[in-house]
Amino acid sequence: MKKLKKDVLIGLASNLAVAAIVICVFAFTLVPTPATVTSGGGYEPYYNGNRAEKNVSLMFNVYENTPVVEGILDVLEEYGAKATFFVGGCWADDNAECLKKIVERGHELANHGYFHKDHSKLNLEKNKEEIHLTEVICEALCGVKTRLFAPPSGAFGKNTLAACAELDYKVVMWSKDTIDWRDKDVSLVVKRATENVTGGDLILMHPKEHTLTALPQILGIYEKEGLNAVTVSQNIGE
Repeated sequence: MKKLKKDVLIGLASNLAVAAIVICVFAFTLVPTPATVTSGGGYEPYYNGNRAEKNVSLMFNVYENTPVVEGILDVLEEYGAKATFFVGGCWADDNAECLKKIVERGHELANHGYFHKDHSKLNLEKNKEEIHLTEVICEALCGVKTRLFAPPSGAFGKNTLAACAELDYKVVMWSKDTIDWRDKDVSLVVKRATENVTGGDLILMHPKEHTLTALPQILGIYEKEGLNAVTVSQNIGE
């Protein structure tokens, strides 16, 4: 993951529409409200979807590589597949056209925080700030209110769950990890995304060149297995 520059907030401030909404929202909706978080209860993360259905979901965590994101959209369209894009707010603010294209192609837009922070180490208010700011940006730029949150690096704690409870988010993890951010091996990405794949699987991916190359093979295998590539919300029944 490339180092995120501190001056990305300048780009946010220059977007008057976003800035205006941010001011209003932070003034009125980030006031703490009671959270309902019970052990093993409704705010525990999703690690898979409905195992009784023949659906799988590709989850793309996006903080970089806009041209690759656009290539992924083209491959998904070719195969008639849908996916969920968990976007970082700092990326979304600088890539409005690509963000809109994700929505226009019928895919799901979801939340990956503003910066790529370790949410397990953030207090309640910082967790809320990271999530809510990205929500505001997505809604301002393309009219979509994100409702799913994938914590960066899968790191979360009780404050993350409480923040998501207050902000009405579902926390989403994964059942299969391609580890494509580390391993630049197309065959390995294909194997990790397809080996023993079954209905309800949530497959974690990133916009990498080798992932884009692997994607047609992955979708082809899903087709042969009779699996449908759907959004995470459809998979988990939300």
